[in-house]
Amino acid sequence: MIRFLAAFSLLPSVALAEVPRVMTDIAPIHSLTAQVMGDLGQPDVLLPPGADPHDYALRPSDAERLSTADLVIWVGESLTPWLEEPLETLAPQAPRFELLEVDGWEKLEARGKDDHGHEDHGHDDHGHDDHGHDDHDHGHNHAHDHGDYDPHAWLDPVVAQSWVSAIAGELSALDPDNAATYAANAKATIAALAALEAELAAQLAGLSDRAYILPHDGYQYFEARFGLTAQAAISGIDARTPGPAQIAALREEMAAQNVVCVFSDAEIGDRWATVIIEGTSAKTAAIDGVGAGLAAGPALYGQMLERLAAQFAGCLGPNT
Repeated sequence: MIRFLAAFSLLPSVALAEVPRVMTDIAPIHSLTAQVMGDLGQPDVLLPPGADPHDYALRPSDAERLSTADLVIWVGESLTPWLEEPLETLAPQAPRFELLEVDGWEKLEARGKDDHGHEDHGHDDHGHDDHGHDDHDHGHNHAHDHGDYDPHAWLDPVVAQSWVSAIAGELSALDPDNAATYAANAKATIAALAALEAELAAQLAGLSDRAYILPHDGYQYFEARFGLTAQAAISGIDARTPGPAQIAALREEMAAQNVVCVFSDAEIGDRWATVIIEGTSAKTAAIDGVGAGLAAGPALYGQMLERLAAQFAGCLGPNT
């Protein structure tokens, strides 16, 4: 079991005067940033662990916290297009560091798109919210293109290593007096991430031929890293209710592809997985890729991926 860096010290505010006030978007990014900052300071996180990054309503207290940030570290607008305007309005003074723009890692194209840009067979478009989110009201009047790449890249611990290095570089640029500490913390974090990746690869080895259905298509980076491939997904990224024809098609696919597991998650719930596996020998299990139920902090990232690997291994493995 990999152990990540010890929780950072809760230093008095006077000691943090020269350390940037850092705001992160989601709990996994907060966790990686906290490891880089170490004992120098505690980053903040905008969305609590388990919150849906695609659809979140900012509270007045969130606006206040944003207004005091010296640096915003976020995955990027293709994950949270609704956040672009609040950042410009509430944190104009803070540079925004977009992890999806960091060099040195492989971007994966969004799955499940046909030639006309429509969702195909339940797969979502990973950030193309211009047609899939019209029943929500967060930032969907933005007239910009969110690109063709899947933004859920934090679920690959190898990508996370590149991001940790980049976060350390950004913090060092703002706080050069502590550059050596950021670099040392990043080095230790990257070593822990490499060990975590090796541990999970061993745990998930031998499951590449097991067919399964995702609740929504938000786990591609984890799958690609560890040799897994979803047969289908119940819902698009917005987790809107699937129609009867889609459920019927998924039930047909269960038999045709020998699907052994139908996953659920907080966004889609477990109702549809239960319906789809009815009358079959397939199992169902809940998965999570944002840290639901875990305490925010340095340990969350490793705990989240260890739990996700255990969820996949438990449901895809042979019946016992």
